[in-house]
Amino acid sequence: MPEQWRSYWVDAFNEGIYTSAQVEELVGDALEVNANALIVQVARRYDCFCNRALYPRTDAAIAPAPYDPLDEVIKQAHAAGLEVHAWVNVGTLWNSATAPSSPDHAFNAHGPSATGADRWLNKRHDGTELVGANAFIDPANPAAVDYIVDAIQSITSEYDVDGINLDYIRYPDYNSTTTHSDWGYSETSIARFQAATGRTDVPAPSDQQFTDWRREQITNLVRKIYLGMLEADPTDRLTNDGITYGFGPQSVGGWEKTRTYAEVLQDWKGWLEEGIIDTVVAMNYKREWMPDQAQMYAEWNEVLADWQGERQTVSGPALYLNEIDDSVQQVRDLLTPTAAGNTVVGWSGYSYANPSLTAAAGSAAVKDAERAALAAALTTGADAPFAADAAVPSMPWKEDPTTGNVTGTLALRDGVPLDGVTVTLEPVMGGEEQSHASDGSGWFGFVDVEPGLYLVRVDLPDGVVGQPVSAVRVRAGQIAPARLAPYVAQPR
Repeated sequence: MPEQWRSYWVDAFNEGIYTSAQVEELVGDALEVNANALIVQVARRYDCFCNRALYPRTDAAIAPAPYDPLDEVIKQAHAAGLEVHAWVNVGTLWNSATAPSSPDHAFNAHGPSATGADRWLNKRHDGTELVGANAFIDPANPAAVDYIVDAIQSITSEYDVDGINLDYIRYPDYNSTTTHSDWGYSETSIARFQAATGRTDVPAPSDQQFTDWRREQITNLVRKIYLGMLEADPTDRLTNDGITYGFGPQSVGGWEKTRTYAEVLQDWKGWLEEGIIDTVVAMNYKREWMPDQAQMYAEWNEVLADWQGERQTVSGPALYLNEIDDSVQQVRDLLTPTAAGNTVVGWSGYSYANPSLTAAAGSAAVKDAERAALAAALTTGADAPFAADAAVPSMPWKEDPTTGNVTGTLALRDGVPLDGVTVTLEPVMGGEEQSHASDGSGWFGFVDVEPGLYLVRVDLPDGVVGQPVSAVRVRAGQIAPARLAPYVAQPR
């Protein structure tokens, strides 16, 4: 059977998984379009459409407990041969004037009522934390980062999902310009940046050093999620919803000039190169019937296909912005090889709830009719793009790994983490040298390391003494722990 990713994004702001009957209809509709996967929104705003994760159960009007939407989707989808990828929103903390009911919800425990490092809210340069009712989490807050990693790990440990899909894994929108981010000004974030750089000023949003540091916070988080998932279930796939704002790199002067990289600080191209994401599912939301947006769509498809490297990319068109004929054309376009002979590995339609422009403004009956018409257009006829069945693309780097991974933690004897310390993985024979900075919890990690013996060298800060070098043996398919004894801060 040929391999080609085909999925719907199934958002939880609309019905679709609220009851077992809705799940049955969802699975049937997915089979009608010859899909092989579902990306189902499970953690919407740090509330969970599930019962056994670290996130508290949602307040949404789902069937009462013990009904577990994620369990039900997994049961029915797997029985039908569909993969289930749990869609987790990372950067968006809450979006209602009414607070969540659970005192354990991160917004209640670490939102407007919290202070100091316990306050996980991202802050804009002008002091704004709430945009309307929208609150965002600070990816530079170490405790918030660890909560995110633990919560995702709880889903992969407790549920038989096939993967995790990260949404909003970036800095927020609502910026004053498209050339940089206005966010990242929480007390914790600025203190960490100043400690890492030795600076004493509050940097401007356009400050290059601060921009690079903030972007690295997102990349560190993705790396930590990837290795945390690998520890919990090495077969699960990590995907992210890749930003494709505006024109592609071809028209704006390169990747670093795109809004993706410069404004919302999401370096999914770098994540593919490093191997800390398995599949980028790009939110290539463009109107085919508008020439400028059709060009944007084509440009992003080209780089998605050509930048896959050893990983994979999927193009995700916006069904709700197009009528069915244009959506079918977008499928054909994304499956057309680039000049270099590459194609993305498949398609994800956004969204199941609104499968066309007509459906987006229509009744439930209209939505159902449009969904059926889309399925027929994509599957009927020998030349229909999804006429034949296809399997989800395999992941040879996980199914038959030839490389390994390294993790470790740096801390003082009293438990204080060593933040922002450069750690270098130095091969004794063969392999490739790599360096990363420890995160706010002192954690560091390396992915896709050639098997062999390595030295882990720690660039200790002034006034800290202890073991600066440790040896690790990397084996294919395993995580090698770098064992470094606690350090001592000398009195000054």
